[in-house]
Amino acid sequence: MAESFVTRGGWWVVGQSILLLGVIALGVLFHGQWHSAWGFVIGAVLFVLGGVVGVAGVRALGKNRTAFPKPVDGATFVQHGVYSKVRHPLYSSVILVSFGWGLLWQSGPALWAAVVIAIFLNSKASREERWLRDKFPEYAEYQRRVSRLIPWVW
Repeated sequence: MAESFVTRGGWWVVGQSILLLGVIALGVLFHGQWHSAWGFVIGAVLFVLGGVVGVAGVRALGKNRTAFPKPVDGATFVQHGVYSKVRHPLYSSVILVSFGWGLLWQSGPALWAAVVIAIFLNSKASREERWLRDKFPEYAEYQRRVSRLIPWVW
């Protein structure tokens, strides 16, 4: 029997989507609040880095990728590629892109929304990790040696 939207963690996906749309909209609506060439450059670097991390995460996950935080049936435990440095590179990607977006648009509200999305994704990762520990007993050891969102930091 197929699992429901709710039991697969669908509301986490809805929340993440709403927050990401908020980051995008706030950047556009409240842009140019300051003028900093360095802020723009740092924003561009974060935005591109987020894209690279996201692509690396998607490639490493392969058939295991799902929009939902609960692992798919038949999933294998991935810990190679970018997953050897960070446990949730797709969430890291969204966080990096969100901060990059706020800096590119030089928007305080977009940066605050990026902080909110980082907190939200950290909570989503906590929930996802409970499912991963249930499915993969070796996940607990992986948690001890690999950072959640930022290598060697967080």
